[in-house]
Amino acid sequence: MTLSSHSQYIHLTVQSSHQDRIATVTIRRPAVRNALNTVLIDELTAAFTELAIDERLHAVVLTSEGQIFCAGADIAMMREATQYTEEENYNDALRLADMLRTINHFPCPVIGRVQGHALGGGVGLVSVCDIVIAAESARFAFSEVKLGIVPAVISPYALRKIGETNARMLFVTGERFSASRAQAIGLVHSTVSDDYLDDAVQKAIHELLGAGPRAIRTSKALALQVGAMPDEQARHHTAIVNAQTRVSAEGQEGLGAFLEKRPPRWQRS
Repeated sequence: MTLSSHSQYIHLTVQSSHQDRIATVTIRRPAVRNALNTVLIDELTAAFTELAIDERLHAVVLTSEGQIFCAGADIAMMREATQYTEEENYNDALRLADMLRTINHFPCPVIGRVQGHALGGGVGLVSVCDIVIAAESARFAFSEVKLGIVPAVISPYALRKIGETNARMLFVTGERFSASRAQAIGLVHSTVSDDYLDDAVQKAIHELLGAGPRAIRTSKALALQVGAMPDEQARHHTAIVNAQTRVSAEGQEGLGAFLEKRPPRWQRS
């Protein structure tokens, strides 16, 4: 495993592996349960913005040090926010919104490795990951209402994952729920024993490395975009994408490898 340049980050490390085809972004604030503050939010935005231009990547793993994935907003930041004007709070919220949008629209899949607790903004991070693997002991909560505030900024992404019916309950109760329940409502894709968490992440990475890198990115874009298209637009768009990928160099290589019963070149690189 090689390290990329990450000296500019205070609360993150960025690592690369598998011939630089997988990046791992690690949140490193275990002393405060990996809580989000302004610096960490800006660093996550910067890290994913920088990684987005690397066309070698098949996926990015988002993880954190210690026993907690992310406990939401940092206490010191919340204390400071009590003195903010409405305009200052608005600008602060936009910073979080920009981070979530950057991760959500990252060009290749983001794998969330979730241990311990994911609360408040931590659930927001989970919501913008494409593949979420959680330890069985993990616990989740839209905990904002317990503090007299609301999960406003994370709500667009959480709603797309869990749907209105679950949001109408969990947003207003702020109750903590298990990894198995998170999987049942669509927030998490798989739950595994705590000891198997890293193995499960590696299994997901292995599956992604077996797929064409451009096909992965195009498929993610389809998942994000097509559901919101009118039927006729979707009909034409998907036909165009299908035709373009079949005649692309990667599509020709993949189909040729299948017919010739050999591994495609991206599996050997």
